[in-house]
Amino acid sequence: MNAHELLPKTELNCPKGLELVFLGGGCFWCTEAVFLRLEGVREVAPGYAGGIVIQPTYEAICTGTTGHAEVIQVVFDPKIISLETLLAVFWATHDPTTLNRQGADVGPQYRSAIFYTDAAQGQKAQVLKEELNQSGVYSKPIVTEITPFTNFYSAESYHYNYYTLHGQQPYCQFVVRPKVEKLQQLFGELLSK
Repeated sequence: MNAHELLPKTELNCPKGLELVFLGGGCFWCTEAVFLRLEGVREVAPGYAGGIVIQPTYEAICTGTTGHAEVIQVVFDPKIISLETLLAVFWATHDPTTLNRQGADVGPQYRSAIFYTDAAQGQKAQVLKEELNQSGVYSKPIVTEITPFTNFYSAESYHYNYYTLHGQQPYCQFVVRPKVEKLQQLFGELLSK
């Protein structure tokens, strides 16, 4: 880790005209691979949010005892892609009805979570979650945690662009690739040109 990665991000510095949200949908290799492909998403960074341990490492996160979730920091241009659209993609590309797990990835670090950066984001996320619950799309209730942003630690550098760099590895082929394919199938019109 670099020295700047040891300090948590607790203040939100987002370029003018852009917005920031933190999303946890299981392994951050999966969510990063999905959100990097969206038109209007300016930056995606994997990391850890919502925990109590200072300077967590990937190894510590994997114990499930730090309180952190694996998340991605998403910087986006709301004139190109709305928060509502981002959350539609988020909910469609992971299973938001399983508590503390995504497939074979089990533990609170893999929980479905939205860490919002202002009250309006939190209200939109809550309304959209309720609408999705009432729609009957899922046979079980959505368990996505919707909480205010408090901290974010950047993941170790080898986690960045993981699918792009290691796409032939078995985990990427069997877990990440199907999520990217689902994105392409359901939201092809939102992909970067």
